[in-house]
Amino acid sequence: MIQQTRFVTYLRVSTQRQGQSGLGLEAQRKAVQDYAATAGGEVLAEFVEVESGKRNDRPKLAQAMQRCRLTGSILLIAKLDRLSRDAHFLIGLEKAGVEFVAADMPHANRLTVGIMALVAQQEREAISARTKAALAAAKARGVVLGGYRGGPAVNQAEGVKAASAARRKAARGFAEDVGPLVQELASGGLSLRQVAARLTEQGIRTARGGTVWTAAGVSRVLAVSA
Repeated sequence: MIQQTRFVTYLRVSTQRQGQSGLGLEAQRKAVQDYAATAGGEVLAEFVEVESGKRNDRPKLAQAMQRCRLTGSILLIAKLDRLSRDAHFLIGLEKAGVEFVAADMPHANRLTVGIMALVAQQEREAISARTKAALAAAKARGVVLGGYRGGPAVNQAEGVKAASAARRKAARGFAEDVGPLVQELASGGLSLRQVAARLTEQGIRTARGGTVWTAAGVSRVLAVSA
């Protein structure tokens, strides 16, 4: 049996008032639902972002991408046109590593988003270049920049330490994503093996992107998220 394409939808409204009134929200919802139906897909979850004054504060986007990672779903939004100039949004999508589609630009994908992000970030890169030029000019005037960072042995040790820290951070991040669900299942009196079976049935991905959970994997998540 061929599995349906899974979608997680992400809708955006600009103000609290607009979010409460539903202005523009129903049009977005219809657009993504129509797209999913045409694609023969299934909408697993919907996340609605009521944006605050802080452009970079988008908790619902983070939750939507988290759900995509856990279920192997595609992130589906209604309109990409305004977002195409929003570098933070686009870079967030690219870094999340989730598949992506917009109902108004069905041929856009992660590659397209990556290109858009590069274009949107040109001004940031220009600022960075000007900063580097200013630092170089300061150095040429005799200003001492930075300090001694240690020899090769120190740098190698720091590299090993950084790699270990990165692995621990990745494990914690995964545990934060899936931990609440695992804890909820375990608190219901299920054994580790039964929890693993439930996670597998629900299509939740493992830490390495697999589709089959084991009791040992469940135990590791519980240990990290405890």
